[in-house]
Amino acid sequence: MAEFLPEHLKKYIVTQNYEKYTAADQAVWRYILRQLKFYLSTHAHESYLEGLEKTGIDIEQIPQIENVSAKLEKFGWRALPVSGFIPPAAFMELQSLGVLPIASDMRSIDHLLYTPAPDIVHEAAGHAPILANKEYAAYLKQYAQVAKKAILSKQDLDLYKSIRELSDIKENPNSTSDEIQHAENNLKAVTKKITFTSEASELSRMNWWTAEYGLIGDIKAPKIFGAGLLSSVGESKWCLSEQVKKIPLSINCVKQSYDITEPQPQLYVAENFQHLSQVLNEFSKTMAYNVGGVKSLDKLIQAETVNTVELDNTFQISGALKKYYLDSENKISYLQFNGPTQLNYKNKQI
Repeated sequence: MAEFLPEHLKKYIVTQNYEKYTAADQAVWRYILRQLKFYLSTHAHESYLEGLEKTGIDIEQIPQIENVSAKLEKFGWRALPVSGFIPPAAFMELQSLGVLPIASDMRSIDHLLYTPAPDIVHEAAGHAPILANKEYAAYLKQYAQVAKKAILSKQDLDLYKSIRELSDIKENPNSTSDEIQHAENNLKAVTKKITFTSEASELSRMNWWTAEYGLIGDIKAPKIFGAGLLSSVGESKWCLSEQVKKIPLSINCVKQSYDITEPQPQLYVAENFQHLSQVLNEFSKTMAYNVGGVKSLDKLIQAETVNTVELDNTFQISGALKKYYLDSENKISYLQFNGPTQLNYKNKQI
């Protein structure tokens, strides 16, 4: 199924072992989907119910991902099973290729209303149906293309590892309270060490407040389209209450952090799906790959990760930038990298 993927992405693809789903798993799926379909028939964007049918999501049984993929191919997408959280960069690259990664795990009965870890309810019943809307699907691919160019920092990678650990431990029914507390303390410690917000972090926030927890339409009576809300019996109801602050979607959403393990106290409302692309385009103009120059090099040094610098003559240097020097005219005259460095010309290694 994943033969068309680049080699570095194939390692994240797993096999959906359908026989592993127990009768209890199937019962949890039926309960959640019945509750969601009843409530969301009037509170979700109109594309949701239509999308459930078009993507073959049956409320009576956990879907087979290959069947969902066959339905999505009609909209220019595919679905492939993955194991829980995968690195953000890999997730974005898969989406840019028109692949919806679906975590094949099923949430436990203890997490009926909300799950701290990605599962097949969230991915299949949350993300897949809205892809049937052409405008939204186009935005998601556009977002993934932009996100691929964002500067990811070493601090981002440390945070991702801590969040994944906490999410996995909370979802595991065999985890002890001490293990959960240790993981929570570790996440707090890693979070405290973060000294700046990278482009990748800002874009992850935009994704969170749109594709995951987005509302759409009239701000006084919005509809749900974010997958995190569409797949949560608890939050789909909570999010529309007066207890949750509704904010018009703007580029400022990238300044608002979030807690992946807790319900959100505020949400952003897009006017329509075209509005998502407008905000994304506005943000992309501020990114290093568009701005260039010293300001962008400073971002690379701060990130401490491997990135690519393109020179005026279209030569490209990939590596971890350490420092640069300016000449008497304040033009960049020297670049120094840490560790292995790759030279390219027009995206091809020399």
